[in-house]
Amino acid sequence: MQGKPRILLVEDEDNIAIAIELLLSREGYDILRVADGTQAIPNIRAQQPDLVILDVTLPGKSGYEVCQSMRMTHDLTATPVLMMSARASQAEQRKGLAMGANAFLTKPFAMDDLRSRVAELITGDRDES
Repeated sequence: MQGKPRILLVEDEDNIAIAIELLLSREGYDILRVADGTQAIPNIRAQQPDLVILDVTLPGKSGYEVCQSMRMTHDLTATPVLMMSARASQAEQRKGLAMGANAFLTKPFAMDDLRSRVAELITGDRDES
């Protein structure tokens, strides 16, 4: 991988997005953001990120729909996805993983948890949890 690892953040809540952008840019990642689910796939194709951080609840298309579309699109199937949601149920997490997410974080999450999951997914050390 050349240069900074690139992350596409798909998050519609500005406060959450700003906090994530600040943390991950300090960690040396290049952060791009879209705030609408319908903008996700075109941006993933255009930007070819090393990781997609995807909120479940988005305007336009849900994170579940975006993730499922990625997994059904040949050139996007290998792009890792970290899904996040304020819904804390095990069913939500199972659904996200079933749709193809590599990992799932429940909001609010500790920034250390986000940092470690991002690092694991970008380096390819995925354990599907």
